Amino acid sequence: MASPMDILAGEITDDAMPDHRMYEHPLVKRYATKEMSYVWSPAMKFSSWRKLWLALATAEKELGIDITDEQISEMAANIYNIDLEVADRYEARFRHDVMGHVHAFGDAAPSAMPIIHLGATSCYVGDNTDLLQIREALRIIRRKILRVLATMRKFAVKYKDLPTLGFTHFQPAQLTTVGKRCTIWMQDLVLDLEAVTREMDNLPMRGVKGTTGTQASFLELFDGDHAKVKELNTKVCDFMGFKKAIAVSGQTYTRKIDFNVLSVLSGVAQSAYKMAGDIRLLANLKEVEEPFAKGQIGSSAMAYKRNPMRSERVCSIARYVIGLPVSAANTAANQWFERTLDDSAIRRIILPEGFLAVDVVLNLLENITDGLHVWPEVIRAHVMAELPFMATEVILMEGVKAGGDRQALHEAIRVHSMAAGAVVKGEGKPNDLIERIRKDPLFESVWSKLDTLIEPSLFVGRAPEQVDDFMETEIDPLLEANGAEELLSVPSTDGVNV
Repeated sequence: MASPMDILAGEITDDAMPDHRMYEHPLVKRYATKEMSYVWSPAMKFSSWRKLWLALATAEKELGIDITDEQISEMAANIYNIDLEVADRYEARFRHDVMGHVHAFGDAAPSAMPIIHLGATSCYVGDNTDLLQIREALRIIRRKILRVLATMRKFAVKYKDLPTLGFTHFQPAQLTTVGKRCTIWMQDLVLDLEAVTREMDNLPMRGVKGTTGTQASFLELFDGDHAKVKELNTKVCDFMGFKKAIAVSGQTYTRKIDFNVLSVLSGVAQSAYKMAGDIRLLANLKEVEEPFAKGQIGSSAMAYKRNPMRSERVCSIARYVIGLPVSAANTAANQWFERTLDDSAIRRIILPEGFLAVDVVLNLLENITDGLHVWPEVIRAHVMAELPFMATEVILMEGVKAGGDRQALHEAIRVHSMAAGAVVKGEGKPNDLIERIRKDPLFESVWSKLDTLIEPSLFVGRAPEQVDDFMETEIDPLLEANGAEELLSVPSTDGVNV
């Protein structure tokens, strides 16, 4: 038997974990949802290729090309009858993935084999499928932003009147409310929703363009009939549910579209990071806590800990998405003339991963907001530790209105404030500024009012009203127009595990 030291220095044995020796992408294995994973799956990709071939053949037939009803019917009946092993064998033979699938489709629909991919280039199925996947993925992201906003609305309204310390430079500042702070997070997501909707609504199809974008093969197919070539492009777009095709292109659609899409996803990630970052800081202050499952362990060493693990995961994944537009920008800039293939490998990575990651982030945000726990007494204690300093101007004005000397009162408050600050910082004791004022005869005229003068709700400005206004003018119309209540009633197919 080998010694422990021999084991430490040795290699893994042949029979150990044979099914777990290949890298597994954590974004897919650990985090991604089934819904978004399907959009970028081989099943979605290759069935979309077949739908595009069917749309092309149907449009060509309608415009006079000799294609039979039997061929169209046989193609339609085999959209999802895809034998990937057969396609792989053909690809290995031809060294070409699209031609591998052309022949696999031909095996499934033999009568249609002579007209599958007629006049098209690989980018007809490749690029147009990418755009189909992007469109469907944007729909999911849009729906999930709406779900997050609907959940956050409940939180913001519930806590619209709860005063809390505002922070600038992460230093105590004028009071706001817990609900008002939530609306700041919501406002960012509203802007993201607008950007997602705009990108989704304006997304073009590549359409029917040919090898260098000139449509030369289709002009040849239709014997020089330019009108029919244009109509072919329009029909295919209509069949695939697009309002338009991009006006001009080379072999591929411009990679500026990828950059625009990933920039929108980066924007969602930025909003999520800011919100989750704020929650992490508030958790440190013990003012809020994200959901914490029964039996959940915060630390393997420190058993008392309740770490904001969901928020940390949001920040971690969002940080990755925020950087993706740089890769898309470099790809767009480096496309030579009508096409170059150095865009292919990186797009296979950054497009799916950008959507998979943002989808996870939005699921987490909804889960966090739905179970976010607020500790009002802790919040009040922090408010009252700082509020005496903030209330000094009000106390000064009340003293003057009662007949006091403004300059004398101001000097007294300055002295008391310095002394109270020294106690807080130098001795670690509570803020005793109000007690000092309560004992100073200069302020006797306001002693009876002191407790009411330092009521936190007097210092939040229009924060509660701003929450109401924001819901009335921005959120409620948005949610109503998009049926958000119905969206919330549909359970997610994927839970959040910590």
